[in-house]
Amino acid sequence: MHLLKDFNIDFMRWRWPAVIGSAVVLGLFLAVMLLRGFNLGLDFTGGTLIEVGYAEPVELSDVRATLAEAGFGGATVQHFGTSRDVMIRIAPQAGEEEAESVQLSDRVFASLRDAAGDAVELRRVEFVGPQVGEELREDGGLAMLFATIGILIYTAFRFEWRFAVGAVVALVHDVWFTLGIFSLFNLNFDLPVLAAVLAVIGYSLNDTIVIFDRVRENFRKVRKGTVIEIINQSLNETLSRTIITSGTTLLVLVVLYLFGGEVLEGFSFALLVGVLVGTYSTVYVATATVVWLGVSRADLMPVKKEGEEVDALP
Repeated sequence: MHLLKDFNIDFMRWRWPAVIGSAVVLGLFLAVMLLRGFNLGLDFTGGTLIEVGYAEPVELSDVRATLAEAGFGGATVQHFGTSRDVMIRIAPQAGEEEAESVQLSDRVFASLRDAAGDAVELRRVEFVGPQVGEELREDGGLAMLFATIGILIYTAFRFEWRFAVGAVVALVHDVWFTLGIFSLFNLNFDLPVLAAVLAVIGYSLNDTIVIFDRVRENFRKVRKGTVIEIINQSLNETLSRTIITSGTTLLVLVVLYLFGGEVLEGFSFALLVGVLVGTYSTVYVATATVVWLGVSRADLMPVKKEGEEVDALP
């Protein structure tokens, strides 16, 4: 199906401004990640999470003051969903067990109830040990590393090493950008968000492979034309597919973000950012890297089998 049959956009004309812009943005994100770090969720840090609901909107400063009086001055307090819903996170204590966490949550809720009476109710309590959180951080990092290595090997075997490097550079760009957004806006980074980042890797790779496959096909089919012209032709030919795929995916993600609730908010937002930046990076990062590495028609021509020319002689 083709929506844009006759377009002839010179994508590669803007490859250097796009690459320079990406480098500047990623540099800023790197500084933010190093200086601010991430707002790691309970899955990674460990500790106790308590969700409470109030009958009327409540000020976070009042909740923090109540908790400080009860001896929980280091607790993280924030709204989620509405101004009547409050989430409290308390950092793990050395040697703390789950039974002690239950007692801690009871003390926290008791202090809130003393201040607000029956206008507050306990909705959820979760406990994650520090060791579990550390293991999840390590496993998440290894998952992204192994996924990147597998993609590099797969793309190198299917296409050519320059295409493999281009695909991996685009994937690193997408992950870096998504992580930078979460660090910049201090958004909660938990296991669902990590799953979304891994999904972004797969989505971006799929889009890149489709375009690389068309580039390889056109290198073999089109006898005249420079590398830039053939890549531009390939991008224009796959533009319709890219718009349909990305557009429908974004539509679903917007609905999921707006109506999926607090649990899916981080997951859907990470995918929204990843799909948008992944569509951009396929055009201006992956293909630009391939051009910069000096791909040529000869690199993608099929290798002639031994004796093929001899058989063709009369």
